[in-house]
Amino acid sequence: MPPRAAGQPAYPSPGGPGTPVRRTASPRREAPAPEASRDVPPPRGGGRVYGKARSGSSPVKPLRAPSASPGGSHGGSGGREGGSASRVPGWRPKRPGRLAVRILAGLVVVLLVLAIGGYFVVNSRLTTIAALTDYEGRPADTPGTNWLLVGSDSRAGLTAAQRKKLATGKAVGRRTDTMMLLHIPDGDGRPTLVSLPRDSYVPIDGHGSDKLNAAYAFKGGQQLLPKTVEQVTGLRLDHYMEIGFGGFVGIVDAIGGVEINVKQAIRDPKAGINLKKGLQTMDGGTALGYVRTRATGAIPDLERTQRQRQFFSAVVKKAASPGVLINPFTSVPLALSAADSVSVGEETGAFDLLSLGLAMGGDPVTTVVPIGSLPTINGQSVVKWDREKALRMFDALAQDKPVPEDALGK
Repeated sequence: MPPRAAGQPAYPSPGGPGTPVRRTASPRREAPAPEASRDVPPPRGGGRVYGKARSGSSPVKPLRAPSASPGGSHGGSGGREGGSASRVPGWRPKRPGRLAVRILAGLVVVLLVLAIGGYFVVNSRLTTIAALTDYEGRPADTPGTNWLLVGSDSRAGLTAAQRKKLATGKAVGRRTDTMMLLHIPDGDGRPTLVSLPRDSYVPIDGHGSDKLNAAYAFKGGQQLLPKTVEQVTGLRLDHYMEIGFGGFVGIVDAIGGVEINVKQAIRDPKAGINLKKGLQTMDGGTALGYVRTRATGAIPDLERTQRQRQFFSAVVKKAASPGVLINPFTSVPLALSAADSVSVGEETGAFDLLSLGLAMGGDPVTTVVPIGSLPTINGQSVVKWDREKALRMFDALAQDKPVPEDALGK
């Protein structure tokens, strides 16, 4: 066959040059396209798919590898080449978030178990007394929650060495030097802590008029004192709590001491203290001497009530702080020490003590019953209340309202 010129067909057409080519079906395959044209995409609407003519004008999409997972998801990493072709049925990727949630849930369960267990342990160790009893003419229930907090000079549980170290003396029996009325409102208001001076001259059922702390010293004093407080204030008490010298020291030491701002230097060998002026952290023994001393002020008893309120607020605020409650090395000893140190009314439990602590952590108003005069009666120096202001104070608390500023004692 003679050589063909460039551009001429490979085979001569039947009609010769210039004759239109008539295409007919032929079993012979067409020659492959030149290399340069292989990458050119077929025109839209044309082309063949796997040897068959296709319809439509959309581009041909490549087939994907069959899925190996039961959910129909394809193998590989996000559909990219080079990913895993198949995975074990049921396999799922690890999720760090789920692990964290499980750990957190486990911790919550452990804390709940400890809290519930601690509640029963503390409740079982509390000493309860029938302090709040019904009687004819008892005040009706009022809004809010009222506590009577009593600090006695009981030396029960103290050894001879401890009595000497704490300068508590050798007195037997029990008296009370600290009496405070705490009102916790039902709403969001601030609690009110009112000192009741031990020398307050008040009527005591069956004993005429006498100092308030005498009600505690008389027979049946743990019932007579709350009754006396209810009758002179017109407030019905909901809870009663009492603590002695030994328990006082134990609670302070259990929370790692308490920070007190001493207004003036105090040296009192009888109370076992020698304090400098200024902010300082006191251990249990030093704090006990601080609230007991009578070596300051023109009216020692009133000065002491101020220190008692200052101390009580500081101790409860620290005990209710997150640093103490969340830390088991402080919260557990504190709970056990409190349970062993205090006596409470039969209606009071561990949750009530916790609510007391949380309420006192909210910056309470601290005051004293308004004082009217300081006469001497039957050879005794006593404290008489300002009746008009005192009534306004207790009426406000009975209505669960803040005490008017001019009715607050100083």
